Amino acid sequence: MLKLRLPGTAKLMLRRIIRPWPLIALASLAGFLILASLILVLLRIPVGPASISTGTTASLVLEGRDGQPFATRGLLRGEPVSANALPEPLTAAVIAIEDRRFMSHHGIDLRGIARAAFRNLSGDRRPEGASTISQQLARLTWLSQERSLTRKLQEAMLAFWLEQRLSKEEILARYLNAAYFGGGALGADAAARRYFGKAANQLTLAEAATLAGLLRAPSALAPNRNREGARERAGLVLGAMQETGAATPEAVAEAKQADLTLRAPPETEPGRGYAADWAEAETRRLIGPMPVDLTVRTTLDPQLQAMAERVIATRLDRDGERFHVNQAALLALAPDGAILAAVGGRDYEKSQFNRITQARRQPGSLFKLFVYAAAMEAGRRPEDIVPDEPITVEGWSPGNANGRFQGPVTLRQAFAQSINSVAVRLQEEVGRPRVIAVARRLGLSGELPPNPSLALGTSEATLLEMVTAYATVGYGTRVEPFLVQEVRARDRALFTRPERRGAMPVLAPAAQQGLLTLMLATVQEGTGRAARLDRPVAGKTGTTQDNRDAWFIGMTADVILGVWVGNDDNSPMRDVSGGGLPAAIWHDFMALADRLRTAEAPSAATAPAEAKAEAGEALQGVPEVVDTGTLLISGRLIRLNGVVGFPGDFVLQMREWIGGRQAQCRAQSGDTWRCSVAGRDLSELVLTNGGGRAASGAPEELRRAEATARSERRGLWAGQ
Repeated sequence: MLKLRLPGTAKLMLRRIIRPWPLIALASLAGFLILASLILVLLRIPVGPASISTGTTASLVLEGRDGQPFATRGLLRGEPVSANALPEPLTAAVIAIEDRRFMSHHGIDLRGIARAAFRNLSGDRRPEGASTISQQLARLTWLSQERSLTRKLQEAMLAFWLEQRLSKEEILARYLNAAYFGGGALGADAAARRYFGKAANQLTLAEAATLAGLLRAPSALAPNRNREGARERAGLVLGAMQETGAATPEAVAEAKQADLTLRAPPETEPGRGYAADWAEAETRRLIGPMPVDLTVRTTLDPQLQAMAERVIATRLDRDGERFHVNQAALLALAPDGAILAAVGGRDYEKSQFNRITQARRQPGSLFKLFVYAAAMEAGRRPEDIVPDEPITVEGWSPGNANGRFQGPVTLRQAFAQSINSVAVRLQEEVGRPRVIAVARRLGLSGELPPNPSLALGTSEATLLEMVTAYATVGYGTRVEPFLVQEVRARDRALFTRPERRGAMPVLAPAAQQGLLTLMLATVQEGTGRAARLDRPVAGKTGTTQDNRDAWFIGMTADVILGVWVGNDDNSPMRDVSGGGLPAAIWHDFMALADRLRTAEAPSAATAPAEAKAEAGEALQGVPEVVDTGTLLISGRLIRLNGVVGFPGDFVLQMREWIGGRQAQCRAQSGDTWRCSVAGRDLSELVLTNGGGRAASGAPEELRRAEATARSERRGLWAGQ
């Protein structure tokens, strides 16, 4: 047999070549097994309609009683786009800007990857993405947003696999249904309805380009938040459509000049957050699971709500540090229980804890209502004489707030002056169980220990419970607070609140009338004098030990309003009683509400509260600032042109700047006004300083003013 003889060097080289072969074989086998495993896993992933979750959480659009949206909750989903009815021109716009070779590639666009890389290296800023629509669908459906080589490989394999299993039309439909377009809109139809108030197949070319432009940065470019950014991006989409032949130059030119009309509801203003949470919870209780998008008409009065937020913010900003108080809550009800205004705390963004419904605090002397109600039902009357003198019950001797005793007083005087000794004496006279039974009947649900101090409000209750109880007594029949008036799914009503009929009295008529007399005396001549108006007001103050809680609840013929102030950590305030800061907040709100009612009176039956402007009409006067977009001048409500106003600190700053000077206003279209003070345009002033947002359709100069505030991070835009 022939033997091959090799030199020593050649033998060494051969051994070096042969030795790695086992390692190479093992590595190849491992790679094959990994690839096979991945393919097997991929083959097991279902691609049926259920594989892309549509979720069960619907969106809520919350409207005020005037029908105008003030908040949104959840994701709007709209109607699903089907593969056999793809919406045009939106589909063409999406393909042009996201994946112009979509119809010809097989899930991965190698040419697009190379083109994007070249443009990135060359500094070309024209839009060009390396991920195909199929890859984006794979990422939206199965993968995380992690940026790694492994995830990109998974995305590419899934995209290739999708292309083998689904038609191009099915991939497009699924992508349009799964993509997020900002503004709480998930899917193309939801986006069309959220921003333009129409279905996806009804969009114009300009509207379609706007939506397609959102896909890369939906939150940053949402047109209701960044109109200029959205317009600029839509221009790029239209350019891409013209470049690819998806739209003619004439159609593109017309779309670029089109003036878009947005229908998007505003982002929830911070002060409305408490009411929005409350309305959402009430809707869920009324409707149950919400698999469809809903519109909820609430009872909230937008103008009264703005006033409530303003009054709370102004008083706490001015007096909070001096009195060591950092929280307040306010609740206003109509006599039928409709919630007109609700402020659950000083700052919703810092704390979503609702101090109307969730905070259980000692009501102090507010609780005396139940003691006197039990006494009135037992036969006592307002003019009965009782002794104001020391009393000891089970070793406990309550004192009065002023440290003195007056001797014989009427029940009217004792209630109006909130005399502790008389309340305890009446409680012991009728029996604590009877007092507790009355409190339960009037709506208190917490623990009510039958201690002697029960009469002075040492148990706990919510502001909602206390306002409800006082409303029931004041208006003579049971009052059940509600915030939701109607719930609609598209144009179909799922719930409409029935008319209130035949409400039954909770107290005997004589007892109810006696209590109303006592509450009127409290404001006329007692501890609630700070709440007096030029018409009858009935109410009661409440203050707890060490001034940890202070309350005032007062009512007129058309509204009942409750105010609580205190600290979340239960620390004492400095000399704050119910007849002080809470009564002052109550009075501030009611005075503004009365001015608003006076302004509305001439046309309340036929027209909105705002002044009906005729183009060119002029008006002047010293303005009262309702919010940064609304003024009250000479009894007329004036909405500033191009401004979505905000309450709070901005209002205080605006009032200080105006400083009692006259405003000159001229009517614009759409019942809005351009007003100036000392030669400064108020709309531009507000937006330049970040005191409000540019309204839909605001003039170009006002949008530029907002853009300046955003870029310099002023006001609302600070920290963004």
